[in-house]
Amino acid sequence: MRSTTTAARLRANGFNEPELRELKRLSKPSLVQRFLDDELGYNKEPHGPTCRSPRRVLRDRVAQCMEGALVAAAALEANGYPALLMDLEATRDDDHVLAVFRQDGCWGAVAKSNYSGLRFREPVYRTLRELAISYFEHYYNPRGEKTLRRYSRPLALKRFDHLGWRTSEEDLWEIPAALCEAVHDSLLTPKQAKGLSRMDRRLYEAGRVGAAL
Repeated sequence: MRSTTTAARLRANGFNEPELRELKRLSKPSLVQRFLDDELGYNKEPHGPTCRSPRRVLRDRVAQCMEGALVAAAALEANGYPALLMDLEATRDDDHVLAVFRQDGCWGAVAKSNYSGLRFREPVYRTLRELAISYFEHYYNPRGEKTLRRYSRPLALKRFDHLGWRTSEEDLWEIPAALCEAVHDSLLTPKQAKGLSRMDRRLYEAGRVGAAL
């Protein structure tokens, strides 16, 4: 009954039948991740920054991390999960956005990234801090600095239903703005941050396997 209700609600929110079928076939978070990795190219934004809706991503077949998180949240929602995003905030580096989900009381995540270590997490993390810190050793900038510092509370995308976030033809800049403005919790103390070592070259190179250059 829940899946029927969810499908009816998604139709009411604008998805057509082919879009619904594509989202519904991603019936597990791991299948959502495989879709992001294997069926969507990485959007290098050659014509300037974009923040496209899931409908536009499904049509164009490319996404960067924000757009990947939005389409992942839509796919998770189509299969019974709340549509939730979490922001990872870095220093001297870009933020990273995850679509997060909870299963059997533990958190996991789905994400689109040009870095192989910043993607899927199994739902084995008891707290959001545990989930966020699992990205720490894989989060680095081109200079080899470990840059992850903070994480946000989950942002419920139902807040943006008035924008038609699932199917809008307009860029959805209100969503990343809200993520930036959300309360963030620190992962490191100032002393810990000051004492960090540089990335190991092997882990650095492993994180760039399959990157869109």
